[in-house]
Amino acid sequence: MKRFQRAAGAVVGSAVGDALGAPFEFGPQGAFSARFPAPGADGEMCGGGGWEAGEATDDTQMAVLVAESLLERGGLDLPDIFARFQRWAASEPKDIGLQTEDVLTNGMPWDLAAAIHFQVNQRAAGNGSLMRAATSAVHFASAGREATMDAAHRIAALTHGDRAAWEGTAIFHELIRLMFEDTDPLAALPDILALVRPDHRGRYATVLSPDWHPDQATEFNGAVWPCLGSAVWALRTTTSFEEAIRAAIDLGGDTDTVAAVTGGLAGAYYGLDAIPARWTQPLHVPLPGFGGRVLRLADLLHLAERLMEGPSMRRASQPA
Repeated sequence: MKRFQRAAGAVVGSAVGDALGAPFEFGPQGAFSARFPAPGADGEMCGGGGWEAGEATDDTQMAVLVAESLLERGGLDLPDIFARFQRWAASEPKDIGLQTEDVLTNGMPWDLAAAIHFQVNQRAAGNGSLMRAATSAVHFASAGREATMDAAHRIAALTHGDRAAWEGTAIFHELIRLMFEDTDPLAALPDILALVRPDHRGRYATVLSPDWHPDQATEFNGAVWPCLGSAVWALRTTTSFEEAIRAAIDLGGDTDTVAAVTGGLAGAYYGLDAIPARWTQPLHVPLPGFGGRVLRLADLLHLAERLMEGPSMRRASQPA
């Protein structure tokens, strides 16, 4: 498969999953299939719960902000990403995670805000860094395993002080990188897990094992472990992009983020052409705080094309 198919599939697929899952957030299991029992029917990009039909949430909005920083700054500029996040958060977006909001509005500098939040609260393993990782995963895929996982750690650490969130985001990055190399990402999971810090490896090994089911989760899927585990489960147990997204949303709970993560993985796995046009046509991504801009499919495709060129060597990553 051509590299652009995978890159665009990851970026657009994540946004599509986000927009499809948003109206069902915190709802019961099976709600999507109950409303749309026949796959392929129109109207699935239904909107609701404060969201327009096809409107992407904070998951995709933050992913776009990361992407635009990487491209405009010529590489990983952590203070710039954090400043964009702050500008977005100050604009009162429709949805923003409680932890993310606190980190971005507590007045602390970019390199201390998340760490201090974690120090005070001792809880920072939400899926808020994983949800926005599709664009950075595409961008760093060409840089190799060490570079892509390191970038994931650094970007995650801007808002999440718990290393568990860093590790989950890094696993996602590496899965995308392997797909770009036409390697089976599921078969490579044992090798990826070996790279996870020992104090987090066991928990990830559990949720990423072939016999794990989301019903076995010991935390709400707003936590990073079951969120990533649910996305991998949806990819592993289905045979198409559409089936994977339906399975993810039907899990209930944090449906927009679980479907966004699933969409990133399934989009890279099956490619852009596997994403139904009835889902991509109404897709749009507002960017609160950035002059009323709204990105649509053509914008996301252009973004993916630029991202897959990889990081510039002109700008060194700054410490997290």
